[in-house]
Amino acid sequence: MHGAFFPAPNVNTKIMKIAVDAMGGDDAPAAVVEGAIIAAREYDVAPVLVGDEVEIKKALSVHNVMGLPLSVVHASQRVEMYESPSSVIRKKKDSSIWVATRLVKEGEAVAVVSAGNTGASMATGLLHLKPLSCVERPAIATPLPTLSGTAIMIDVGANVDCKPNHLFQFAIMGSIYAEEIFGIISPRVGLLSIGEEETKGNELTKEVFKMLKQSKLNFVGNVEGRDVYSGGVDVIVCDGFTGNVALKISEGLSEAMRQFLKQEILASTAGKLGYALLKSSFARFKKKIDYAQYGGAPLLGLDGVSIISHGHSSPEAIKNAIRVAKESYRRGVARHIKEQTEDHMKRA
Repeated sequence: MHGAFFPAPNVNTKIMKIAVDAMGGDDAPAAVVEGAIIAAREYDVAPVLVGDEVEIKKALSVHNVMGLPLSVVHASQRVEMYESPSSVIRKKKDSSIWVATRLVKEGEAVAVVSAGNTGASMATGLLHLKPLSCVERPAIATPLPTLSGTAIMIDVGANVDCKPNHLFQFAIMGSIYAEEIFGIISPRVGLLSIGEEETKGNELTKEVFKMLKQSKLNFVGNVEGRDVYSGGVDVIVCDGFTGNVALKISEGLSEAMRQFLKQEILASTAGKLGYALLKSSFARFKKKIDYAQYGGAPLLGLDGVSIISHGHSSPEAIKNAIRVAKESYRRGVARHIKEQTEDHMKRA
C-alpha cells in the first residue's frame, strides 16, 4: 500500500488522521476531495484520501492544497451502490472502503468516513474493527432536527430483524452518543411504537418497553411517528427496518415540502415579493433540515469509529462527517459504550 503525500510544512505529527473513502458517493471523488480539503483547513485533521490515485490527484489539482495535511492511499477498486456486502468481502479486498477501514484497524487512522455503499461500510466495519464484546448488534444512529434541537434515531438500517436485547442496547448506545456528541444531559429515551400506552405495539416493542422501564436510562415511554420531530425525546429507538423506512419518508417529505413551497412562491407576483422579504428565513429553514449539516451517521457498537454519510453527500456534508468522526474519537464514544453497556446489561 503506497501513500502519496502532499507538502505540509510545520504540521503537528500527532494530528488525527481520518481515512476517507474518496470513491464513495454519487459525486465522488470531486465532492469527497473538496469536503476533505475544507475539513483539513477547519478542523485540524489530516484526511487520508483512499481510492484511485490518478482520479484523486486530478480532483485535488483544481484546489490549492499546499501546506494541508492531506495524503492519498491508492486502492484499485471501488464499490458500486448496487453491489452486495458479501460480494465486496469476496471480490473487492482492494476497494476504497475496504482499504480505508483497514487503515483504522492497523492504527494508521483513527476513524473512517464513507458516503458509498452502506452495506459495504457495515460489512468492512464488522470484519476489520469488530463489534465491542458487550454489543450483540452494532447500529446506525442518525441525528434528526426537532423543534427543540436534535434527536438521535437508532437503528436506521443496520439490523432489519431484531430481538429485545438488541433494541435495549441501541437505547444505551444512542443515549451515550446524544450525551457525548450533542451535549444532552440525561437524554430522554423513547421507543418508537404505534401508541403511547405500554400495551401498544408488537411483541418486540412490548418486551423492550419492560426492559427500558426497569433500566437506569431516562426512559419516557413510547413515542409515535408524529412525535419524532416534536422535540419531546432525545433518542428514538427502533429496529433497522422501521428506522430506515421512517428516515426515507422524512427525507422524501422534506424535499417535497421544499418543492411545494417553491412552486407556490413562483406562482404569483405576491409570492415572489414575499420570498424577497423572507429570503433569509427560508435560508435558515433549509439549513436546519439539511442532512449536510449533520454530516453522517455513526455505526455504533464497533471497536472503532465508522461514519456512514448520505450517498448524495456534498462537500459540506463530507466536511461535517469528518468533524463527527473526529469528535467521536476524541470523546471516546466506543469506550463509553463498552463501559456503560456492560454496566446496564448486568442490571438488566
